[in-house]
Amino acid sequence: MPDDPLTSFVRTVVGSGAPMLVLSPHLDDAVLSCGALLGWAGRRAPVTIATLFTEAAPPPYTLSARQYLKRTGTGDAEELFAARRAEDRHVLELLDVRSRHIGLVDGLFRRLPRPRAGTERLARLLPELAHVYPTYRLHLARGRVSERDAGTLHAVGETVEALLPARSGGLVLAPLGVGGHADHVLVRTAAELSGRRVVYYSDFPYNQHAVADPAFTGRHRLVARDWERGLDRKAELVRGYRTQADTLFPEGRIPCVPEVYLLPAADPETAASALATSGPARRAATGARHGVRSAGGVS
Repeated sequence: MPDDPLTSFVRTVVGSGAPMLVLSPHLDDAVLSCGALLGWAGRRAPVTIATLFTEAAPPPYTLSARQYLKRTGTGDAEELFAARRAEDRHVLELLDVRSRHIGLVDGLFRRLPRPRAGTERLARLLPELAHVYPTYRLHLARGRVSERDAGTLHAVGETVEALLPARSGGLVLAPLGVGGHADHVLVRTAAELSGRRVVYYSDFPYNQHAVADPAFTGRHRLVARDWERGLDRKAELVRGYRTQADTLFPEGRIPCVPEVYLLPAADPETAASALATSGPARRAATGARHGVRSAGGVS
């Protein structure tokens, strides 16, 4: 039986020996969205997972940050992120991939590079005044990168340049930004601007209750393709992220659904047709539910 288009594409890249750089906004995103494909590709080509936002910050915390910490059962963000980094290292050791923690501050804790004039004292009482994204729902999850986050965008771009030089001819896997988290959209934007060959992954589990940005997928003529190899092992990997799994999957069941990747189509009509007819990929793109609720501030 001939390979499906996605497998053929991956085989071509992997078979060439070209490196693959996977951009993971947070300490679980790569495995949540790409764990099955990574288990297959990591045994066949040099794969590096670069996790960008791997640090928190000391208090005072915003209300959204405090709510997130309460849901994870901890009061100290830096201790939580140390645990998350350890979880990530352990899970990725089970895959044949290299990993890098880049050390940028998570959007929920990211402060303005320069506080607004005259707000320093008040910000101690109202930390939102000193943060790039003061609230989760109204700012961090709105699907936009703040103009005050230009320095972070530049840092992610430099990371891509350092880990996958243009001459390498490799492939970037980047988040599609489903769900609208600014960190995901920021990483997507950096990949888009990098000039590298990019395949976008549909952000799981957020693609179970949210849709992709049609303007972005249309502009790049992206076609959704399903990946179903190795899904039987994925739930075990996801459960390795103990500090996050219960919040992401409160009912204790991790849906076994195909991973979805978006590749450029030959023309807009092909892209539209494929997005309309692809089975699980269509369900993911249109927001079918599988018992997963919104993370509500979980990175």
